[in-house]
Amino acid sequence: MRRAPLTIISLLTATGLLLAGCGGGDDSADKPKAASQEVAASEEIASTWPLTGLPVEGDEDVAKTHPVLVTKIDNTYSSSPQLGLGQADLVVEELVEGGLTRLAAFFYSQLPAKVGPVRSMRASDIGIVSPADASVVTSGAAGRTIARIKGAGIQFFQEGAPGLSRDTSRSAPYNVFADLTTVAKTAEDDAARPDDYLPWGDEKDFPGGQKATKIAASFGGGHTTNWTYDGKGYVNENTYAAAGDHFPADTVLVLRVQVGDAGYLDPAGNPVPETKFTGKGQAMVFHGGKLVRGTWSKSDLKAPIKLSTKAGDLTVPAGHTWVELVPAANGNVTFTKR
Repeated sequence: MRRAPLTIISLLTATGLLLAGCGGGDDSADKPKAASQEVAASEEIASTWPLTGLPVEGDEDVAKTHPVLVTKIDNTYSSSPQLGLGQADLVVEELVEGGLTRLAAFFYSQLPAKVGPVRSMRASDIGIVSPADASVVTSGAAGRTIARIKGAGIQFFQEGAPGLSRDTSRSAPYNVFADLTTVAKTAEDDAARPDDYLPWGDEKDFPGGQKATKIAASFGGGHTTNWTYDGKGYVNENTYAAAGDHFPADTVLVLRVQVGDAGYLDPAGNPVPETKFTGKGQAMVFHGGKLVRGTWSKSDLKAPIKLSTKAGDLTVPAGHTWVELVPAANGNVTFTKR
């Protein structure tokens, strides 16, 4: 199902009276709403980007003519250097076979002309991309994964589609790259703003937490992603991204998730894991050199992510967020104060 069009609200008079529309059914309270900010009388109220919560500047239009394009990127030494991460709005790191990880990089506000290396989809991606009604850019997938992706109604573009090609200077299978400006032309959609991917909030509303400036997110023995807070944002200390093309993480959001068996083996004979991105689990929000603990919940694969603490709902300060889907059973997250 495609997204509903974004409604732009206008200020009617200088006295501050707003035109308020009637709400829908009771379930409308569960849908994330586009944030807005009040401005001077008779001026349009600016919207925010759905994948960062940041305000739209100048004459940019938040309702693009293409869907969110989630590109699957290899995250091993062989992927070096990764291209395009510096223009991503949001990144989700997920477990794949052999204890390694793969990146689901979300692009909407900017579309790089070369991103990759592009790798294959997993069934885990259904719960990751569905809340944004996103399309997936991929090198391909196992037959049963493609069947499940299609069954979930997710559009995808694989090798052979316009915009995907091989870089002959690299070795296969780490040589597939995507020009998202070309992919977007094929993926043209109604001009509509996707729902907010996370519950965005204001910096001043982020609760005070314990100091945490170094983070190690382990995915169960095969890979650990290390972060250091440098006073402005979080630096991925073992990234494979090209110099000057690192993801600018303002927040690192760790969600402890259940992992099952996807039911088949990869070409090397390793069982393929499947992240069960529904239900609830522990959440750790690292922002501004601080950690706030809470709980995440997701009622179904298409539902948005909700965050809470014992005090109530928890929001993520607007900005660029890297989401770590760390296995609850054998993964681990450690942090230090310096």
